[in-house]
Amino acid sequence: MLILTRRIGETVKIGNDISVVVLGVRGKQVRIGINAPKDVTVHREEIVEKIKREGDKCTTKRSNRASRSTYGGA
Repeated sequence: MLILTRRIGETVKIGNDISVVVLGVRGKQVRIGINAPKDVTVHREEIVEKIKREGDKCTTKRSNRASRSTYGGA
Protein backbone atom coordinates (compact mmCIF):
# COMPACT_ATOMS: atom_id res chain seq x y z
CA MET A 1 0.00 0.00 0.00
CA LEU A 2 1.28 3.44 -0.92
CA ILE A 3 0.60 6.04 1.78
CA LEU A 4 0.68 9.70 0.78
CA THR A 5 0.10 13.01 2.47
CA ARG A 6 -1.83 15.54 0.40
CA ARG A 7 -3.24 18.99 1.12
CA ILE A 8 -6.57 20.36 -0.03
CA GLY A 9 -6.45 20.93 -3.78
CA GLU A 10 -3.56 18.52 -4.36
CA THR A 11 -3.87 15.54 -6.69
CA VAL A 12 -2.72 11.94 -6.88
CA LYS A 13 -2.42 10.41 -10.35
CA ILE A 14 -3.09 6.71 -10.98
CA GLY A 15 -1.71 5.78 -14.36
CA ASN A 16 -2.35 8.34 -17.10
CA ASP A 17 -6.14 8.46 -16.88
CA ILE A 18 -7.16 8.62 -13.21
CA SER A 19 -6.81 11.59 -10.85
CA VAL A 20 -7.79 11.72 -7.18
CA VAL A 21 -8.11 15.26 -5.77
CA VAL A 22 -8.43 16.19 -2.09
CA LEU A 23 -11.40 18.57 -2.01
CA GLY A 24 -11.68 19.16 1.71
CA VAL A 25 -11.15 17.90 5.22
CA ARG A 26 -13.73 18.30 7.99
CA GLY A 27 -12.98 16.54 11.24
CA LYS A 28 -12.38 12.86 10.45
CA GLN A 29 -13.92 13.08 6.98
CA VAL A 30 -11.96 13.68 3.81
CA ARG A 31 -13.80 14.71 0.64
CA ILE A 32 -12.14 13.51 -2.55
CA GLY A 33 -12.93 13.89 -6.21
CA ILE A 34 -12.10 11.16 -8.69
CA ASN A 35 -11.66 11.77 -12.40
CA ALA A 36 -11.61 8.53 -14.39
CA PRO A 37 -12.60 7.38 -17.86
CA LYS A 38 -16.21 6.26 -18.23
CA ASP A 39 -15.16 2.64 -18.71
CA VAL A 40 -13.58 2.58 -15.22
CA THR A 41 -16.10 1.85 -12.48
CA VAL A 42 -15.62 3.79 -9.26
CA HIS A 43 -17.61 2.76 -6.15
CA ARG A 44 -17.26 3.10 -2.41
CA GLU A 45 -16.11 -0.17 -0.82
CA GLU A 46 -19.44 -0.76 0.95
CA ILE A 47 -21.28 -0.46 -2.38
CA VAL A 48 -18.96 -3.01 -4.01
CA GLU A 49 -19.64 -5.42 -1.12
CA LYS A 50 -23.40 -4.92 -1.50
CA ILE A 51 -23.19 -5.57 -5.25
CA LYS A 52 -21.23 -8.77 -4.57
CA ARG A 53 -23.75 -9.96 -1.97
CA GLU A 54 -26.69 -9.30 -4.31
CA GLY A 55 -24.86 -11.06 -7.14
CA ASP A 56 -24.26 -14.07 -4.89
CA LYS A 57 -27.98 -14.16 -4.01
CA CYS A 58 -28.94 -14.11 -7.70
CA THR A 59 -26.44 -16.86 -8.51
CA THR A 60 -27.77 -19.00 -5.64
CA LYS A 61 -31.38 -18.49 -6.74
CA ARG A 62 -30.52 -19.39 -10.34
CA SER A 63 -28.59 -22.44 -9.17
CA ASN A 64 -31.50 -23.58 -6.96
CA ARG A 65 -33.97 -23.16 -9.83
CA ALA A 66 -31.70 -25.12 -12.17
CA SER A 67 -31.35 -27.90 -9.59
CA ARG A 68 -35.11 -28.21 -9.20
CA SER A 69 -35.74 -28.28 -12.93
CA THR A 70 -32.90 -30.74 -13.55
CA TYR A 71 -34.05 -33.12 -10.85
CA GLY A 72 -37.77 -32.86 -11.49
CA GLY A 73 -38.45 -30.22 -8.85
CA ALA A 74 -37.77 -32.45 -5.88
